[in-house]
Amino acid sequence: MTTKEQADKQRQKDLERLKKLRPIDDDFMRCLFKDNIPLAEFALRIITGKRDLVITSCETQKDMKRLVGARSICLDAYGMDAAGKKYDLEIQRQDKGADPHRARYHSSVLDVENLHSGQEFEELPETYVIFIIEKDFYGKGKPVYSIERMNLDTGKPFGDGEHILYVNGEYRGDSDLGRLMHDFNCANANDMHFEEMAKRTRYLKESPEGVSRMCEVLEDMRKESLEEGRKQGRKEEMTQTAQRMLDAGIYELEEVVKISTLSLEEVMQLKAKQKDN
Repeated sequence: MTTKEQADKQRQKDLERLKKLRPIDDDFMRCLFKDNIPLAEFALRIITGKRDLVITSCETQKDMKRLVGARSICLDAYGMDAAGKKYDLEIQRQDKGADPHRARYHSSVLDVENLHSGQEFEELPETYVIFIIEKDFYGKGKPVYSIERMNLDTGKPFGDGEHILYVNGEYRGDSDLGRLMHDFNCANANDMHFEEMAKRTRYLKESPEGVSRMCEVLEDMRKESLEEGRKQGRKEEMTQTAQRMLDAGIYELEEVVKISTLSLEEVMQLKAKQKDN
């Protein structure tokens, strides 16, 4: 098979995959909201219940890393409203991706990202971390689960401006949110309730420009997966190298770090496991 034939075959596979993608699939969602403030505003108005919400900026695949050595995160969709409030909209197909600790970390990263040197703590903007989850994460049938800090002794809200919302992707109640979650689970634009969602979906799946963009995204996903696989393979190899050096018992930790290229923390964790065994 020639290179061109292979490329044509791969494109046909991508076109078939594209037909099946839904807004609840995070890679499609990012393209759905990319450079589309009106659609982000439309969705956030429904999810938050703020009908007068005005979104002034929206970025997809926003990288956040302000502290050296800290774990970075890449936000699916990051926006700001006219009042300066910040919104992190995340799609999570699996429950494990919506662990409360993850929500806590996303919220903390938004705080660090939005308070600069010299600013007072009171200048921290209100933040909303919103997880749209394919299944009902808490299993109570509610459309949205709102997480707020409380003062347990007074019974009143803590009032720190942090808000976390878990949106039930299974919810189909007779409301705008129920209809929006229906649309998020649709692969066909003709089955959607909201024209705002359907129009963008048709562009990405049916127009030459949109299809070309989505095929590029699918190609990038393949490359990232391959690279991640290579990295994982190299990581496993270096871990084995470090383990052999530790087992030999003749190398200083600094030597193990230098030769294996693992971090000191990773090497110390291996050493601790070695003692346990």
